[in-house]
Amino acid sequence: MAVYRIYPQKRRKLFSSLSLTFSLILINVAVFILVGILSKLGVISQSFFSNNIAISLENIKQLRLWTFLTSMFMHAGWFHLFANMISLFFIGSLVERILGAKRYLWFYLLSGFFASFFYIFFELLFPSGLGAVGASGALFGLVGLLILLTPNLPVYVMFIPIPIKMKYAAPGLLIILWLISIAGNVPIGNTAHLGGLLAGIFYGLYLKHKYKNKTRYLNKYFR
Repeated sequence: MAVYRIYPQKRRKLFSSLSLTFSLILINVAVFILVGILSKLGVISQSFFSNNIAISLENIKQLRLWTFLTSMFMHAGWFHLFANMISLFFIGSLVERILGAKRYLWFYLLSGFFASFFYIFFELLFPSGLGAVGASGALFGLVGLLILLTPNLPVYVMFIPIPIKMKYAAPGLLIILWLISIAGNVPIGNTAHLGGLLAGIFYGLYLKHKYKNKTRYLNKYFR
């Protein structure tokens, strides 16, 4: 856990290590544009997208296990992509500085996988027949981690013009998205979000136990 990177005397290095987060953003944007172009050209169809990119119960039953990965790097539209990439830029950059690039990458991917597993688990219990795509499962993993490591960090949520502490903003956002999906009948992957959030919280508990002094410093630093 590279918490030492946030010490004041090394602040210059802190703000120069954004390459992995930028790389993730570029991959997401490139995949979205490439799939869009291939769809317009008729090279791939909607069924190809559903069967080979999105995470769904049917795909898992057919052992299309690669969709655990591909679904993390595809989005349902421009607004979906924009919202997730803006969030990734701010939240991911901070988590990358805290964890270091290598640990951050593994945590990001594992959060996304766990979010998809959680989504599939609930599809088994309450099947909807729908698939899911997007980076938000992994993003909620990052958010869950920050709830434990930087609970008092002020952040802005959606269109609310005042900063809210992370420990309140994260569960609040989860509830807001759930209400939007229910009231507007919008297909939001709420169970995937919850799975990612839990993955981040579990990892945060592990880090707080293993690196007590460093996590205590983080809590004091981000007030």
